[in-house]
Parts: sequence; C-alpha cells; structure tokens
Amino acid sequence: MAEVQGAGQNGTVKLVYILYLVGLVTGWITGIIGLVIAYINRSQSPQWLADHFTYQIRTFWIGLLYGIVSGLLMFVGIGFLMMLAVAVWLIVRCVKGFQWVQANQPPTDVETWLW
Repeated sequence: MAEVQGAGQNGTVKLVYILYLVGLVTGWITGIIGLVIAYINRSQSPQWLADHFTYQIRTFWIGLLYGIVSGLLMFVGIGFLMMLAVAVWLIVRCVKGFQWVQANQPPTDVETWLW
C-alpha cells in the first residue's frame, strides 16, 4: 500500500482543529492562531491537506459571521440559542475534519456552509 502524500504532515492540520475547539473555552485568540497557521501552510501542502486548510479557513470566517449574527440577535433573546447552535456547528466541523485527517482523506465538501 502506497503512503499518502503528506500523511506525515497532517499534525499541523490536527493542531488547527484542536486550536478551534480550545477557542470555545479560551476565547477567540486560539482561533486566530489556528487561522494564521492554516493560511501559512495551505499553499505549501499537498492538495488533500490544502483542502483541509481551506475548510478550516472557511470554518473560521463562517463561524465569525454566525457568531456576529448571534451576538446581534441576543438583544432579541434568540441569539443565545443561536450561539449554542454555532458552538455545536463548530464542534461537528472540527470533529469531522479531524476524522478525515486521521483517515488521510480530504474533506468531502470544502465549500459547504454546514458540515
């Protein structure tokens, strides 16, 4: 069985997923660190890992958008439920991404807004 190109480099991808999850507890700074790591490594990685970095970059920006909308809607009350939904959305995306990396596979749909 041939080794998947870049399989030894997937630790950086895993690190970004972990930083995003830790960001749920520690605040936005670890998410920004993960975003910077993803931007730096995307262009110099094999395509399947570059797809993960793109997925992670999109996860950050879409999550930020969802978070801002949730924050604005907190004045109406629904924002609290939406913020919880955003946290669940982020956890699902990170766990699924981590599973794909473990299997040395790219994300199934990099462009999705869901999971």
